[in-house]
Amino acid sequence: MHISYRWLGRHVDLEGVDANRVAELLTLHTAEVEGVERFAPALADVVVGHVLTKERHPDADKLSVCTVEVGESEPLQIVCGAPNVAAGMKVAVARIGTHLPGDLKIKKGVIRGVESRGMICSERELGLGDEHDGIWPLETDAPVGTPVDVAVDAVDHVIEIDNKSLTHRPDLWGHRGIAREIAALLGRELRPLDARLPEPRGDARVAVDVATAGCSRYLAVPIGGVEGGRSPLWMRLLLLAAGQRPLDVLVDVSNFVMLDLGQPNHLFDRSAIGPAGIVVRDARPGEVLRTLDDVERSLTPADMLICAGDEPVALAGVMGGEGSKVAAGTKELLLEVATFDPARVRRTSARLGLRTDSSARFEKHLDPLLPLEAAGHLVGVLREVRPNAHLAGPVTDAGTWKDPSCVVDVRPARVRALLGTDVDDARIESILTALDFGVDRANGETWRVTVPARRATKDVTIEEDLVEEVGRSIGYDTIAEKLLVAPVAPAPRDARRKVVRTLADRLAGAARFREAMTYSFTDDATLATLRLDGAPHARVLNPVAEGVSRLRRSVVPSLVALVQKNLLHREDVRLFEVGKGTRPEVRDDRGHPGEVHRIGLVLARRGASSSFRDDVLLELEGVIADALSRLGAGDLVFDHAEGASDELASGPDLGWAHPRRRVVGRLGGTAVAFAADVDPRVAHELGIEGQAAGAEISIDALLEATGGEASGTVRYHPIPRFPGLEVDVALAAPAGFTAREADELIRRAGKGLVARTELFDVYRGENLGEGRKSLAWHVVLQAADRTLGEADQTKFLDRLERMGAEHAVELRRQ
Repeated sequence: MHISYRWLGRHVDLEGVDANRVAELLTLHTAEVEGVERFAPALADVVVGHVLTKERHPDADKLSVCTVEVGESEPLQIVCGAPNVAAGMKVAVARIGTHLPGDLKIKKGVIRGVESRGMICSERELGLGDEHDGIWPLETDAPVGTPVDVAVDAVDHVIEIDNKSLTHRPDLWGHRGIAREIAALLGRELRPLDARLPEPRGDARVAVDVATAGCSRYLAVPIGGVEGGRSPLWMRLLLLAAGQRPLDVLVDVSNFVMLDLGQPNHLFDRSAIGPAGIVVRDARPGEVLRTLDDVERSLTPADMLICAGDEPVALAGVMGGEGSKVAAGTKELLLEVATFDPARVRRTSARLGLRTDSSARFEKHLDPLLPLEAAGHLVGVLREVRPNAHLAGPVTDAGTWKDPSCVVDVRPARVRALLGTDVDDARIESILTALDFGVDRANGETWRVTVPARRATKDVTIEEDLVEEVGRSIGYDTIAEKLLVAPVAPAPRDARRKVVRTLADRLAGAARFREAMTYSFTDDATLATLRLDGAPHARVLNPVAEGVSRLRRSVVPSLVALVQKNLLHREDVRLFEVGKGTRPEVRDDRGHPGEVHRIGLVLARRGASSSFRDDVLLELEGVIADALSRLGAGDLVFDHAEGASDELASGPDLGWAHPRRRVVGRLGGTAVAFAADVDPRVAHELGIEGQAAGAEISIDALLEATGGEASGTVRYHPIPRFPGLEVDVALAAPAGFTAREADELIRRAGKGLVARTELFDVYRGENLGEGRKSLAWHVVLQAADRTLGEADQTKFLDRLERMGAEHAVELRRQ
């Protein structure tokens, strides 16, 4: 958004404060400023000239030879092609060496045999508009040689503000809102704005019927006695500085008020409205409107229309219609100033790809009190530039709007605590008052702060919002840094979170599973493919996509549906997800559908294999057993799940599972896990080419089996300063020697230097002997005070060999 520094000066005294200081204040306290640039810099190099003589060019009928006084020792001879140049005029002259917009540099030249030492400029050549039929006649008393920007009061700077930093502040989408901020930051008064509507000089009242919930307020203001033509220079220059192209006085006044107050408005030709008046309604399916950009747009009931009777004349909040636009001969106007539902305006604008200055502001929850002020301001500005303009009848104010201003309690002690600085009560009160908040301190430690309507629309609603107002006003850069103080003792960890974190870490680490995050929603076709369509599913009232209207009952079906897509890219697929299932047949104490907390797993491998060791179901059993062993809750026992009555191993949620190749894992008799091959019929319909098995671990059942307590003590260790030493160890052991026993043996041999262990291979073969197996480990040795070397590795292996001999365990050295 472009803000004119000179325009701000209409609302607040900026004496002694330049544009760069204004930009700095805004950046530190209000919004991000992207840059400050001089407005129309060419005007500073172009000077006021006085045409002394004008003679016809001797060799060209359409050219004139002028002598122009520019404040130098001698007048300049300039060849000019403009038809309106005349002796006695004051004009804008670009002398030799001047740079104009479009990378044009003025040079001395000869035109049809006559020397020319400069250029008499048009507005277009100076970048001030499209007017180029003639030179720009200056109406100024400034002496010749004066820079044009000074002569016509056009010395200005453009402050560019990042729109994203103003999204939550609709009150700042106009110059007066920005000026209000600057006035508060400088401790100066905001100049009053007379926005009172004059007494009507007629009875041309326009009826208004608001027939949609998307319009909370609609003002219809009849205006008469208007005249077209160009806007005054001061208005054109301000509009140009704000990035708005001047067109004619009526459009310019409308845009001026929008850019001044931030409230969009629209002017209709009142003669095109008719006796039925204005109707604000939802569009009908297939209804069409040709907008002011001459594009025919097809509408839906989600769009809102402004109609003359039943005939659409504007797309509410976005753009007017072609049929009722103000033309050159328009004498009678109808001014519309309204408040529209921001979400509906935003959806219409996005669907049609039609973003306008109006829609950008209506999307921001505008103050419903602002339309009356904007209407009075527009009529006042129009009467200033066209004195014959008047209010032709009473104003119609329709709608069910309400004043959004509210009262929020704030505690000064809380302000100081959150900001971390000792700002006194008087300073807090002065800041809030300067920002136009009402402060009532009658309640002592808790103040009652009245939030004005312009700040109460989705902006300031809670105490912390007011704390932020104080903080940004005093400047976060002025708050001294303080060291944070916190207890060093670790907080107790939630048992459920510890269980989930422990299992997820193990699955993602040693088991090499990848964590997936799928939607809780599913569709009927997927449920049918997984043989789950017979189970009751909770329905979603507003589905994210057509047909995706069911909430899943468990996690693993979501992963099974992803297997084939992943097998296209990998031969071995290992996925897990921590999530919830929704059971509508069970209700909680609030009447909501019950939930089950599960970890779902799938293990799939491309192609078929008859090898016992490559059986994905057996491997998945081992993965689950290894992960649960990390909880220290006892040994997991698997048994065949056929006929089991446990909730995990029976019921309507296992349609995806093989009817026989399924197992249930128990801890102390409690079923905590279920695993099964994917039913071949399901695999065929999903296009799975290979082996696939799925499993679920019940977090709720695990907590029940462990008594709801998180095992182990939480310990924190510093990050190692020295690198680790990786050693691969192979132990030949009796068949009954478990991996846990081998891990304990390795750690004892390491004497506190073992940082990590990982079992990566189990081998049985004739060369080991009957009843023997080999366990291969990755071991990382690490010390807190030094870097370990080869000697440390040798000592570790020697100790491991000696200690292993006591258990008939042999260290296999290469």
